Amino acid sequence: MTVHRCSTRQSMLGFAGFFAGLVAAAPIASAEDVRVPLDQVRILTFNAPVKTVFVGNPVIADVTVIDSTHVFLLGKNFGTTNLIALDGQGRETVNEQITVLERPGSAVTLQRGAAKTTLFCSSSRCEAAPTPGDDTAPFNAVTGQIDKREASTLKAAGGQ
Repeated sequence: MTVHRCSTRQSMLGFAGFFAGLVAAAPIASAEDVRVPLDQVRILTFNAPVKTVFVGNPVIADVTVIDSTHVFLLGKNFGTTNLIALDGQGRETVNEQITVLERPGSAVTLQRGAAKTTLFCSSSRCEAAPTPGDDTAPFNAVTGQIDKREASTLKAAGGQ
């Protein structure tokens, strides 16, 4: 029987290699979450190619894959969710908090009793800007108009 002994230096080098392997396999962590304004898009860039990207709550945010290292992130509703990305072997490489914030710009909130309507204003005029939490009637009226306009545009483009 042969007994192999290794020196303390060899043991430490082996441990250092093992630990480095664990760190390399760990998901990427960030100090801050990803913030995106409501109804706006950010491009997220991954450090390495990913195969699968998933958003925890697609009511809050959504992703569209551009390529294996880039996605568009759309803020859809106020709140916080997470985004997870997996590599080709199914290992988690990214797990980020996503927070959807107020739109930038000049928001005006029109309060009538308990009913709230959000407007976004420039120097010359204000436009209705449906925002989660707004009163149902004006919110539905404006979003209905937006939906009809989009359908009309798609039909004109031949997309029906």
